[in-house]
Amino acid sequence: MNTLAASTNHLDFTLAQQLTVIVLAALTAFISHMALAVFNDGTRPFMLDFIQGRSSRSATAAVSFGLSAGFIFGLGAPMALSSGVLNPWLLFLPTDILGILAFRKWLAPLLGGAWGALIVFGLGGTNNLAHKLPVDFLTAMQQMSTPILFLFTLFPVLAITKQFGRARGGIAAVIELAFVIMTMKLWPNVFAGSLAMAAGVLMLIGFAVRKDLLQRKADRAAFAAEGTTDTGPQEADPDDPMVSLFSASAARLRRYLPLFMLLGAGVCALAQMHIFGGGEATSFLIAKGQYSEAAQVDFYRVFGFIPLIATTALASGAYGIAGFTLVYPIGYLMPNPILAAVVGAVVFALEVLALSYIGKLPSVRDSSEHLRSAITETLSLAILFGSLLAANVMGGGLAILIVGGLYLINEAMGRPVVRMAAAPAAVIVGGILLNVLYWLDLFTPVKG
Repeated sequence: MNTLAASTNHLDFTLAQQLTVIVLAALTAFISHMALAVFNDGTRPFMLDFIQGRSSRSATAAVSFGLSAGFIFGLGAPMALSSGVLNPWLLFLPTDILGILAFRKWLAPLLGGAWGALIVFGLGGTNNLAHKLPVDFLTAMQQMSTPILFLFTLFPVLAITKQFGRARGGIAAVIELAFVIMTMKLWPNVFAGSLAMAAGVLMLIGFAVRKDLLQRKADRAAFAAEGTTDTGPQEADPDDPMVSLFSASAARLRRYLPLFMLLGAGVCALAQMHIFGGGEATSFLIAKGQYSEAAQVDFYRVFGFIPLIATTALASGAYGIAGFTLVYPIGYLMPNPILAAVVGAVVFALEVLALSYIGKLPSVRDSSEHLRSAITETLSLAILFGSLLAANVMGGGLAILIVGGLYLINEAMGRPVVRMAAAPAAVIVGGILLNVLYWLDLFTPVKG
């Protein structure tokens, strides 16, 4: 698959799109101020101390900034500039910080709205300015799309291998490769990894169901041998402090159901406008106009994050800004923003009402751990490889030395910038440095 053409990554928004981004940024900042939801999964566990008054607003905001800064500047901004599509790291992580930091309710939406306005009015100008530089590192960063899209296809294979062994992982790899080749040959206009990912996820689910059935059969045989009866899952002890905490958190979130429905409506409507992608691979698919493939990719990601979001929400009392992220793929496929808003509100309502039940499914939690690990590993490799491709395009060996060197230095220093964000950030820093060297007459841009 070819990388994006330079002409496709514009960050020009219509008035309706601008207003949607600004209002949604204001809303998400207000919700984070109320400690009802945050986007960063790492910040969410710290929200319980804040809700219960054991941590100050400024201290919690400092934690949120520390956990989010690398993703905002190292992943969110580079992805938006290179793909021309907004993403949750750029839009929602800053509103987490601003909302928590705001010391008054009325200030939170003002700060969030200001951030939304900065994105819609300032990002395009930054994008246009960067394209006029002698070393156009943003166009070079579009080289990241191919490795991200294709290597992400393998995450079900990694998850199967980790959970069910090398033999089944090898079978899944062969099947996925066959689907990729078949799709490229028979349907060249379809993203080649879409059917392969579908096959991989279905295999993972099939293996998990089979394992559960065999385990249940073995348990029944053991009970029969002992002369006892399998009574199924035991009722939770109502005196268990975790049960009490989970129940209180679920009840707290249900009290604000109308606000969550408004949030779901806004996120789903934004996704429908096709100026927003929920993930790294999705951003480039949206930029290419492949909305059904983008919906498929984000739908598969849901399986890996539902248990994480559910359990951290029940343990902390703060939900996810994008919920279980189902509103992303649904929004991509909706015919208009109004219908997307209605459906998004309904989806969020169902998620909040079902939250306490989803968090109690141990089999889902077990599978999700392998999925999340596989997604992280595939994307980390894809982003690193894509960043080195971008470096080669913008400056050949010298750029590879700079970008790869910055990445390795970050690793040696204990990763002050999170690994997934380090390589894109290194491309931007390297691009700026190459432009400085050009102005000092020490570097000649690579022609291509």
